[in-house]
Amino acid sequence: MPRTHVETVVVDGQEHGVKLGVFLTTRRTKVTADKLAALAALANLGLDWA
Repeated sequence: MPRTHVETVVVDGQEHGVKLGVFLTTRRTKVTADKLAALAALANLGLDWA
C-alpha cells in the first residue's frame, strides 16, 4: 500500500481522509509479538504483516 493512498471514512456524517499507507506503517511498528503472530496467521488474506 503506498503511503500516500487516501481512503475516505465517514464518522458522524462527516467525511475524513485517512492516509491508509501511513496508518498501516504506524500500526505495524506498534504491534506486539503475540499480535504479530496472530496477524501472520491471516496471511491468506493477502496482507503481509510479518
